[in-house]
Amino acid sequence: MTIQRTALVIGANGGIGRETCLALRRHGWQVRALVRRPPEAGKDGIDCRIGDAMQAADVVRAAAGADVIVHAVNPPGYRGWERLVLPMLDNTLEAAKLHRARVVLPGTIYNYGADAFPLLGEASPQHPCTRKGEIRVEMERRLRHASTGGVRTLVLRCGDFFGPRAGNNWFAQGLIQAGKPVRRIRYPGRYELGHAWAYLPDVGETLARLLDREHELADVDSFHFGGHWLDGHAMLDAIRRVTGNPAIRAGAFPWWLARLASPFNETLRELCKMRYLWRAPVRLDDRKLRAFLGEDLYTPLDEAVRAALVGVDCLSRAAAGDARLTQRA
Repeated sequence: MTIQRTALVIGANGGIGRETCLALRRHGWQVRALVRRPPEAGKDGIDCRIGDAMQAADVVRAAAGADVIVHAVNPPGYRGWERLVLPMLDNTLEAAKLHRARVVLPGTIYNYGADAFPLLGEASPQHPCTRKGEIRVEMERRLRHASTGGVRTLVLRCGDFFGPRAGNNWFAQGLIQAGKPVRRIRYPGRYELGHAWAYLPDVGETLARLLDREHELADVDSFHFGGHWLDGHAMLDAIRRVTGNPAIRAGAFPWWLARLASPFNETLRELCKMRYLWRAPVRLDDRKLRAFLGEDLYTPLDEAVRAALVGVDCLSRAAAGDARLTQRA
């Protein structure tokens, strides 16, 4: 008899948390979600527990019986990182130690500095140049330290997220303006430089596939998610193709305006600190991941961009279908 495994996802209303919940359900997991409010789009077979990741008792209670805890919670809009990020992780680690669960962290490239560019491997040096990057490094240090107390961990580091469920990401809040047809993109870097993009449903599916083989993972393990590595021209071309509009213009993100407003807006202030990631080509080396899971990891670019545009109401489903038919004609 097959015993159904249980995963607790913290931050299940966010982009990566939601996709991970759905992927784990597809893979036969019993999924429990710790959320501050029930999801608007329905439960999809997910056991929602109302609670706060900042409250250790809530996390411990929700994690009872879980084999895995996916720590996908982040302060919205980049706000409150200094105050919130590490205490939330500590609560997850406490619950994992008590219930003997593996902790999974969807990671980023913020913990890398320019000395590790352009190709980032799992063992690349982590010398961040921002406070947010320092916090990411400390998060991973605490994960490794938790292994001395018997907590197994897994980190999947990714590039910039985009996908059908909008969140705090460059695609939905920087390149395009959500809720309006795309007339121009506002690219944050030089168009000729490559950049790493991670399609959220692919990230969720990859995490589920890794956890299906949890017994084969090291007690402290990490992988890099290559995703789509493309320059600004390739991203613009993809948006033009899927919208069927070759007249979409190539614009630049208004960094000057973001800097001007940053003293009064914490989200913009944090975005400005991450500009260095758009000034150089940054790519994640996913050879370890492909060797473990195989080559079929990433959704074709046009399909991913189409879903992302539909998800932020920049493209209707009908228009997306018409553009697809035009491409085939």
